Amino acid sequence: MAYVGAIDQGTTSTRFAIVDHDGNFVAMAQKEHEQLMPQPGWVEHDAAEIWANTEEVIGSALARAGIAASDLVAVGLTNQRETTVVWDAAGGEPLAPAIVWQDTRTAELCRQLGGEKGPDRFRAKTGLPLATYFAGPKLRWLLDNVPGLRSRADAGEVRFGTMDSWVMWNLVGDHVTDVTNASRTMLMDLSTLDWDDEILAEFQIPRSLLPRIVPSVGLIGRGRGVLADVPVAGILGDQQAAMFGQACFNPGDAKNTYGTGCFLLLNTGTQAIASTKGLLTTVAYQIATGKPRYALEGSVAIAGSGVQWLRDQMKIIDDASEVETLANSVADNGDVYFVPAFSGLFAPYWRADARGVIAGLTRFSESGHLARAVLEAVAYQSRDVLEAMEADAGVEMKELKVDGGMVVNDLLMQFQADILDVDVVRPMVIETTVLGAAYAAGLATGFWSGIDELREHWAEGRRYTPAMEQERRADLYASWQKAVDKSLGWVD
Repeated sequence: MAYVGAIDQGTTSTRFAIVDHDGNFVAMAQKEHEQLMPQPGWVEHDAAEIWANTEEVIGSALARAGIAASDLVAVGLTNQRETTVVWDAAGGEPLAPAIVWQDTRTAELCRQLGGEKGPDRFRAKTGLPLATYFAGPKLRWLLDNVPGLRSRADAGEVRFGTMDSWVMWNLVGDHVTDVTNASRTMLMDLSTLDWDDEILAEFQIPRSLLPRIVPSVGLIGRGRGVLADVPVAGILGDQQAAMFGQACFNPGDAKNTYGTGCFLLLNTGTQAIASTKGLLTTVAYQIATGKPRYALEGSVAIAGSGVQWLRDQMKIIDDASEVETLANSVADNGDVYFVPAFSGLFAPYWRADARGVIAGLTRFSESGHLARAVLEAVAYQSRDVLEAMEADAGVEMKELKVDGGMVVNDLLMQFQADILDVDVVRPMVIETTVLGAAYAAGLATGFWSGIDELREHWAEGRRYTPAMEQERRADLYASWQKAVDKSLGWVD
């Protein structure tokens, strides 16, 4: 029997999944990596640790399935986007810690790059505002601040990539990225799908550092080591992979992923819609020889990582799964609101000067209210994004497909439906990110016949219907907006 494999290199862990022809998971292995926070606002990863973990989980999953790598028809890759790695072109060793997408050290650099034109200086070409989120400013910071890196880069001795490029360099020995990841660097022109020389000049980035841009769905090369000779045939940034796994192939299809962050994407077809409401214009996917498909995206920095903060920093819970029980220990939020602006606020605000706020505390407040406020913050931020998306695209959503680790939290999903006043639909398979990477690889190699066959695999698991009175919904959201105002301007 034949299978497809998928690497999911995420913000907190790396996993490998093995999928059969019906889209069912046969085996999966996962391993967390360390989150390095050397000073406030800095978030780093050890790229070498991540590659070692990738090799380990591939071997573990194959052993659990009782199959050999040769039983895999193809392997796809999905990855945390924007996280930035530089490595030695000859030996392949990382030359600095990877700067994670949540990191805010480039705030002042982004202001300098914007100049008199401000944060939208490059938006017409890239679809992105100048923000700490994206990889281009992170690369410029590394070139400016790592001793000797710029001279080595000018000499052609350095390679740059987001995590997909780092994994591909080690897996197939090629320096590549796909259009979805390239669209998150601020260095690619959305219309040409190529690196933009004018932007590279402004960022002072040598073109020799950059990977070759390839379609999301298509043969890239053959694996080495633990995946020796297996075709590697798909790359998608994690949120685009989730969209692919949710079968959001038609214009107007939308999904929201609840993971470390929260990411709502709307398929806009072959049209790249310029946002006026603080959203991102990005590449959704490209099938080899086909036209690119675009999306509007609203990105929220802190979702599941807010629960991790309750666990790891606040010590309020011992395991992330306990947050729902704790939140259900109180009847409501007790007028407590949590704005998780640990790395500033992303869409639709794009305020790097914001910081986290807990508002509305009284002597009545207890840990259950804080737990509920952390969960509700995810839903409020998603409403912020959804309203901006409806205004940009001129659509009114009737339902929202959801996926990611947090969607097993029934309290959160019901509150999301209530605060949006739309149905929230959870699929039977919630691990749509890694599934999307498998779909891309299998589609590229003929394991699946086309997107119509993939669409047939999608099935509804549970539907959450709004049950909140309109007045209550309006009052809660108004208080959330007041709390957001309190978070702004904290950093001078």
